Amino acid sequence: MTLTEKVVANAKPGTKLYRLFDGNGLYLELLPAGGKYWRMKYQFAGKERRLALGVYPIVTLKAARDRCIDARRMVANGIDPGEQKRLAKAARIAATGDTFEPIALQWLIKQKPMWAASHWDKIRLMLERDIYPWLGKRPIRAILPLELLAVLRRVEARGALDTTKRVRIVLGQVFRYAVANGLADRDPTPDLKGAIAAAPKTHLASITDPAGVGRLMSAISAYEGTPIVRAALQLAPLTFVRPGELRSARWVEVDLDAAEWRIPPERMKGRQPHIVPLSTQAVAILRDLFPRTGHFEFVFPSHRSPKRPMSENAVLVALRSMGYAKEEMTGHGFRAMARTILDEVLEYRVDLIEHQLAHAVKDANGRAYNRTAHLPARRKMMQGWADYLDRLREEARAGSLRRLLAA
Repeated sequence: MTLTEKVVANAKPGTKLYRLFDGNGLYLELLPAGGKYWRMKYQFAGKERRLALGVYPIVTLKAARDRCIDARRMVANGIDPGEQKRLAKAARIAATGDTFEPIALQWLIKQKPMWAASHWDKIRLMLERDIYPWLGKRPIRAILPLELLAVLRRVEARGALDTTKRVRIVLGQVFRYAVANGLADRDPTPDLKGAIAAAPKTHLASITDPAGVGRLMSAISAYEGTPIVRAALQLAPLTFVRPGELRSARWVEVDLDAAEWRIPPERMKGRQPHIVPLSTQAVAILRDLFPRTGHFEFVFPSHRSPKRPMSENAVLVALRSMGYAKEEMTGHGFRAMARTILDEVLEYRVDLIEHQLAHAVKDANGRAYNRTAHLPARRKMMQGWADYLDRLREEARAGSLRRLLAA
């Protein structure tokens, strides 16, 4: 039943928060303290979200319905109204002064079209958690190197040395943006060189010797977990994409007849579209999986909700259940595995490997190759790689059988 102005006006607060629903996702939220707030529920990118539409009686029932319709139009056009509202607020704040926070917001908003959404959110949270509380309200021209050092020391004291380095990089980027726009005189971050302990260089664990890869492939083929995680685990070495790109794969991106997986730019780290040629083995895995998940958006939906992709830890947990410790193998390690063996053992051209890893590769004139560069050669390489993994797996099985018979 829809609301009326009379019902809204006469609604009284209760001992607990409660809601009066109007329709189309719109509802009135009544707080025990007496406040009446308009909200709406909506779905975007497979997730349920909520949007604040104002406070009653400043925002009437009719005005709330109008705002709800406007938000629905945004959703229909592929725009998240909640995100749009937040960006508009950030832009308003950014236009109000020369203190650090609004200038950092201006810089951050300009990066959004060029960064992956996950990376953009990570930097926004870093600013809000590690920088704004101490520098946000300071005039940017007045900020001294010692103030920046104090910010970095707080992060360093948590033992987060990698984050400390990233905070310093972000500070430098914001200051250089301010200098370029006449809002600051110089970037003081170079004055901090050597003042912060360097994080020890670490590499994500990976198996790169052929015998070890064979044993890993044998273990994957014997994995007895859920069919969806099993398929993701099987495809990880065959495609060697980044873990986030794999778990968020959509069926609309996959053309099994053409044996191609085309990942759109918004899901890629470098914001460039990427083509993954699919070997016959990869196509077979996906065809086997399609009856289970083909009616969902995601190739690997979460077991909790098919509207979300599977957990970022699903493949990692599977590796651990197979006996591979974090010092031995990670989800990202399939990339290092392919990079090393394709180059050093199978002797494929390095530029083909780098293209397939979605790393930036430039031609003789310094221009970036497009996504279809050397695609026929990359198809051959991906099929050769899949066939090689099959051989390693069978050799590992044969070796295990010989040891078992000899025991």
